[in-house]
Formats: sequence, structure tokens, C-alpha cells
Amino acid sequence: MTFDAAPATALPPTYTLLGRTGLRVSRLALGTMTFGTEHGFGCDRAMARALFDSYLDWGGNFIDTADVYTQGTSERWLGEFMREAGVRDRVVLATKYTNNFSNTARDPNAAGNGRKALQRALEASLSRLGTDCIDLYYLHMWDTVTPVEEVLRSMDDLVRAGKIRHWALSDVPAWYAARAITLAQAHGLEQPCALQMEYSLVSRGIEYEFTSMCQELGIGLVPWSPLGGGLLSGKYRPHVGAADQDEGRIRNTAQVATPSLNKLTPRNWDIVAELEAVAREIGRPMAQVAVHWVVQRPGVSSVILGATKPQQLAQTLPALDFTLPPELEQRLDAVGKLPAIFPYAFIDTMVPRLYGGAQVLATPPRFAQPLQQRGGSWR
Repeated sequence: MTFDAAPATALPPTYTLLGRTGLRVSRLALGTMTFGTEHGFGCDRAMARALFDSYLDWGGNFIDTADVYTQGTSERWLGEFMREAGVRDRVVLATKYTNNFSNTARDPNAAGNGRKALQRALEASLSRLGTDCIDLYYLHMWDTVTPVEEVLRSMDDLVRAGKIRHWALSDVPAWYAARAITLAQAHGLEQPCALQMEYSLVSRGIEYEFTSMCQELGIGLVPWSPLGGGLLSGKYRPHVGAADQDEGRIRNTAQVATPSLNKLTPRNWDIVAELEAVAREIGRPMAQVAVHWVVQRPGVSSVILGATKPQQLAQTLPALDFTLPPELEQRLDAVGKLPAIFPYAFIDTMVPRLYGGAQVLATPPRFAQPLQQRGGSWR
């Protein structure tokens, strides 16, 4: 049961600051990796424009792309859509660099995190997007070799030159992100303000390190693939050979995936079953409940939504329009809970013994709760 029915319109969005910046972003972002069909999935230009318009009509302002998405088509179309609609200033525009856009053979500087690749990729993205400044520029993934100091200085120079307004990290180890932030703070350089990682009910590995790191260091966590590549949409079922299950990104990935990337596993089918049961109890689409779960997790600033048709977007945009009862949230938490491993299990066991039974808090109760404005004054 997929609960195809969804509210005709979602409630207006709420906005939040992205990390320790003044940049206001909607808590649901529009991902545009589906703008184009060069990857073997996605949509044509007319459908992409319909998705773009639907998202802006809802009130969203945070749009995510990358130079490598659909071989540049995503950036080109997005630039055209913003120009045609006259909304460039309204949009918080995010794009990325690192990957080998042209698949250039025997050119070790055609990709990676170094300054040469960075500057070349940025100028090409600015041209395709038809803009003179990127609001949020991501390092797309760690290349394992470029010194972090070079990335920091290069990004700082680009902010000072007015080419980018803020920068961020995606798909990097936690120690690398923490080192980049610490060095930036120590040397007065522009620090990364956000971290983009895969996060969903079926992909929770970042909970070991990343969520607490983002909270501690003031980094906005921006999850991608909250539906597990489509697995949590309700479309896929175990042991079903329907033709429509052979289409789309998740099946394409499964055909070539290493075991660590394959989403079609017995564990994940158990999660799908529990998600379906919870969605049925509250009368919401499975996709909507899956996105709701992610957007409410600690440290999350905004969640990236992907779609190939407006109906899919209409299902997920209301993900913040309801409250999941605590007992149902706990059921979803439990079904995909990560195994306790060292050193986290050791720390959890030993810390209560440190203080002889005394309760020790990092901050007083309600310390982090925001002030409420009442009658024109803050209290």
C-alpha cells in the first residue's frame, strides 16, 4: 500500500539559518540530479521546469545541483529556469565540484579537490548557471590526497573575490571535516558551513560521528537521498517482479553496486515493512513519513528532495505538516538502529561510572531553547 493520495498543497515552509551563517534556507531543498536523462533516469526539460515551478510556488528557496549532474544539463537548465522566472536573487543556489566532468583521460588535474580543478570547475559552473556568484559551493567528495590547507585557502579566496558566498563539504570523513573547521577557525579563514551526506532510515551510518560533530561545531547537516534511492517511497517490494520495479535509480544502482551500496537487502526490507505500517497508522504516504523522520533528526538543517514528476514532489513537501507520535517515531528508530560498536558502546558503558552516580549535564536544562517573542519583546 503506497498511499498515493497526498494533500493538494503543502503548508508554507519554514526557514532556518544554515550552520553559523545568516543564510536562510527552507528545511526542504530541491535536488536537481534528475534534471536530464543522461544518467539513465530523470526527466525531460518540461518536467524539470514543472518541478522547479512547483517547488518555488510552495515557497522553497534552496536548490541543489552539481557540475557533474547529467553531464552539465542540470546546471544549464537550472540557470535557464532562474533567468526565465526572474528568481535568481530569491534562490539559494548550491552546486559542487570534484568529479571528472569531461571524463578526461590521463589528466590528473581534471578532477579532485585541488585549486586547479576547483577554479576550472567553478568558472564552468558559473557559465552554465548564468550567474556571477554561487551561494553555496560544495566540495563534492574527498579525493584522499589534496591537503586540506589548500582547499581552505582556495575557498577563502573565492569568498573574498565574490565568486562564492559560502562553502561546504559533502561525502567526507568526519575527521576531515573537523580538521577543516578547526584550521579555518584557528587561522581566521572562511569555514565550511554545511555538510551534505546520505541519510535515511536505511542509511544511518553518519549517526556514529557526523550528527554530534555538526551540533558541536555549528555545521548545518543537509542529508541527501532521504528515501534511500527510492526504496522508501513504497514503490519497491521484496520478491516482486513487476516491470515498474526494474526502472529507476535504485535498480540501476543495484545492478552494479558493491555490497555496501546495495539497498535491496533483507534488513532494508524489514525497515520498509515497518515504515509502511507506521504510514498506514497515521494515513500518510510512506515517502512523506520517511522524509519527516530525517528532517526531524538532530543536527539536520535541510533535506534534499529528488523527484522526476510533480506528483512525487507533492507527496514529500508536506513532510513537515504533521507530528509523528513518539511511539511511532521510536518504532522507526528501533527498526534500523545501528549496532553498538567500539568506542561508542565502551563510552556509553563507562561514563555513568565516572561520577559515582551523580548526574552531570553539559549545559543546564533548557539552556539551548530559543527565546520566544511575546508582545514585541524577547523573553
